[in-house]
Amino acid sequence: MSNDYSLKTMLARPERLAPGHRMCAGCGATIAVRAVLRALKPEDHAVIGNATGCLEVSSFMYPYTSWEDSYIHNAFENAGATLSGVETAYKVLKRKHRLGEKDCFKFITFGGDGGTYDIGFQSLSGAMERGHDMLYVCYDNGAYMNTGIQRSSATPMFADTTTTPAGTKSAGKVQYRKDLTAIIAEHYVPYAAQTTLTRDFKDLHRKAEKGIYTEGPSFLNVMTPCPRGWRYPTEDVMEICRLAVETCYWPLFEVDHGVWKLSYVPKHKLPIEDFLRPQGRFRHLFKPENEHLIQVFQNEVDKRWEDLQYRCSRY
Repeated sequence: MSNDYSLKTMLARPERLAPGHRMCAGCGATIAVRAVLRALKPEDHAVIGNATGCLEVSSFMYPYTSWEDSYIHNAFENAGATLSGVETAYKVLKRKHRLGEKDCFKFITFGGDGGTYDIGFQSLSGAMERGHDMLYVCYDNGAYMNTGIQRSSATPMFADTTTTPAGTKSAGKVQYRKDLTAIIAEHYVPYAAQTTLTRDFKDLHRKAEKGIYTEGPSFLNVMTPCPRGWRYPTEDVMEICRLAVETCYWPLFEVDHGVWKLSYVPKHKLPIEDFLRPQGRFRHLFKPENEHLIQVFQNEVDKRWEDLQYRCSRY
């Protein structure tokens, strides 16, 4: 594997998601996809699976596509199953010498949190358990953005969505967010990791390459802010990601063959309100009658961060 994950080095590689897609300005998903695909070696080919969602409807309209590699649009619920089937067929063709011996194909699936945490979880879990040599990438924007910003199990507590509206009788979603990276790690896959769009991209580039080139099933959970659903200025996408990491709302870590490792520990952990305040979906928390809920949110973030630190300290 490479030791140089600098943005300059990675940008020198061929672009595999072409301009001409219709994703929103300030969308984290497009940035994440381009960064993940930069981890592919230029000489290697890829087969891309893509669950229905923002990314699919904005990058593919038959017969046109923004993807430079082979591309399969999957239904919401079966992205993991589809690519695991393609990966199996590839192995069979290789065994029967029906493909060139030097041809190297990698299998990468992209799905939003709706198509990964919720509707697609069964097929994802099955693909991970069966041990297919593939990377599943969740671009986690914290709701069903493509169909109108409905809550998902990735939506954080107290977020205002169209199905958990904040008002005089409600403070948004009442449930905690699911920790999907930890759940996938419990499948005993060779590699699972959590990352986001940090300013130098080294963490994302390194983990993407590791996921692609580690033999067996790998999972990458990438926080990708959505300007419409999160309600932030489009130019602030990278700052939102920085605050998520520095407050430990979205810690950077990996589970490599069962070993839990922290990728980054903030020197001065910021209060969660620094992450919440710039987002319109949490505006109601800063009203006098709701300010106590910020401490509830902080307590949950602190507990999860302490649990993660304990897991990693055991190794």
